[in-house]
Amino acid sequence: MAVPVVDPSLNSLTDADPAEVEPTRRSRRRPARADLLALGAYVVLGVFVCLNYWGDVQSRVSSHLPTDHSWFEWLFAHGAYSLRHLENPLFTARQNAPDGVNMMANTSLLGVTLPLAPLTMLLGPQVMYALYLGGALAATAGTGYWVLSRHLVRSRAAAFVGGAFLGFAPGIIHHANGQPNFVSNFLLPLIVLRVLRLGEPGRWRRNGLVLGALVAYQIFINEEMLLLTALACLVVVLAYIVQRPAAARAAAGPFLAGLGVAGGLALLLAAYPIWFQFNGPQSYRGLQGGVFHNWGEDLVAFVTFARDTWAGDPAVEQTIGLTEQNTWFGWPLVLLSVVALVLLVRRSLAARIVAVLIVVFTVASIGPRVRFDGVETGVRGPWSYVPDDLPLVEMMMPTRLTLVVTAAVGVLLALTWDAASRQGRPVADRVRVPAPRAGEPTPATPGDAPAPVASRRRWLRPVGYAAVALALLPLLPRPLPAQPVDPPPHFITAGGWRPYVPAGRTLVPVPIPSNVHGLPTLRWSALTGQEFPVPGGYFIGPNEVGEGVFGAPNRPTSSLIYSTMDAGAVPTLTDENRRQAVEDLRFWRASVVVLGAHPREAVLRELVTALIGPPQRVDDVWVWDVRTLVG
Repeated sequence: MAVPVVDPSLNSLTDADPAEVEPTRRSRRRPARADLLALGAYVVLGVFVCLNYWGDVQSRVSSHLPTDHSWFEWLFAHGAYSLRHLENPLFTARQNAPDGVNMMANTSLLGVTLPLAPLTMLLGPQVMYALYLGGALAATAGTGYWVLSRHLVRSRAAAFVGGAFLGFAPGIIHHANGQPNFVSNFLLPLIVLRVLRLGEPGRWRRNGLVLGALVAYQIFINEEMLLLTALACLVVVLAYIVQRPAAARAAAGPFLAGLGVAGGLALLLAAYPIWFQFNGPQSYRGLQGGVFHNWGEDLVAFVTFARDTWAGDPAVEQTIGLTEQNTWFGWPLVLLSVVALVLLVRRSLAARIVAVLIVVFTVASIGPRVRFDGVETGVRGPWSYVPDDLPLVEMMMPTRLTLVVTAAVGVLLALTWDAASRQGRPVADRVRVPAPRAGEPTPATPGDAPAPVASRRRWLRPVGYAAVALALLPLLPRPLPAQPVDPPPHFITAGGWRPYVPAGRTLVPVPIPSNVHGLPTLRWSALTGQEFPVPGGYFIGPNEVGEGVFGAPNRPTSSLIYSTMDAGAVPTLTDENRRQAVEDLRFWRASVVVLGAHPREAVLRELVTALIGPPQRVDDVWVWDVRTLVG
């Protein structure tokens, strides 16, 4: 009869015959050849995904999210600058001068950029971006594999499949287009493992300390993914309590004690940064208008192949992929998942919990209105009942809740492969018979008894393997698309700007960086080690009422620059425009205005000349020295 396996690891989530469970995990703690091959395969896949960047790593950015790509290059430079100058990394004045940017209130990735700062100084932010992106994908797959192979499934091949999906699922690859914070999930499998081990008797203090340290570190990588993981763990624990009430009551004491230790340590380590995030300079409350709350997952997206997979079609996203592609599993994987759950839920507690996760987070991801094939229906979704200003979730996108579904599907794939690997194997072949004690009869060997009936079902094993392979092969990722970007002017990279920018003053690039314009000029700052501050930028900061908005509030001169770029012609200027230009330059503490090569270079030079006078040609840029103009 099937009984719950008594094991302080995730094996306790499997209703399996004791004969089918690994007798000991000690030997699996040490890396084996299969482990090294798995990790090597993940690294190769990570390099392959970033292949287009490596073709010209100094001059290529993401084709899909070039602004985000440039922002994260800038973040690597920020980590290096903070370490080199021993400045507070939670805040920077090198962007959005003179107000600065609250880095804790943005996706600053400090848990990565600070430790890797020496490498950034050595290799530069472009190389570090591509190197880290592939490494983060492989590391997430690797920690997923480790947790699965050591604590949930017996087959290392099953763990390899599950880990590969956790690291390289379509939704994860989608975010790899310029958002490495959403592929930096290598701590999350370890966090989940520690949560599920909090109930170990006698180890609540150690488990709590480890969990608290992991949570505190994850705060400096991606708080949103930490929140999603916490919600998923809550659902897992509740589902376990419902299905195993007696075991849950027995583990409640150490679980709660360990949870208290974890919370206390995480709060101790991260209290000041979290306070700074919500109360420090340039902090904000929510996003203006709750813009993200409408970003629900389209139901058709679940059975659609993602753009960056071998079976994907870029044209499809014009219909249903206008927000984010967080699921996009394709119909074969959805069909396989349904069949696997039907077959496994009766015998596997882990499968039942996976089913609960999939249902709960699929429903929760729908958003305020149900979307179907690109059409927003009149059917109300769960987020229609969620206030836009609800704390903690005020900036969440409903569609990103499906990243929990992605993780659940990865675990389900591992369980499915593992179950297939046991089909047709005689129980006697799965049992390690201990040596008899003195005076005891020699136990029977598998050859002493007829093969069990299970051996007649060997055909189920290749069928199971084939089903998983056919569902996953179309989802293999393509190399991320990349596009060329103009290099900074020689005037910038060679330091020609230095005589023009004394301490306490700024360099004003034209166009001024924003979340829409000025992608090349934002990179000027990143690729010169942030040695000069710039106005504007690509970040989230407060507006006049304290709500979060993208970029700096436009000043009259920056608005005039952007409208001129869009129109391709200089408008009629007034004395008020010229007075305001000088006032804006004073506000920015400008000492020099610089215009490099740009598709709108002629019209921008005409505009700035009409506002503040004629420029000088210095090296490969136009320069307006405004120190005497602004005082």
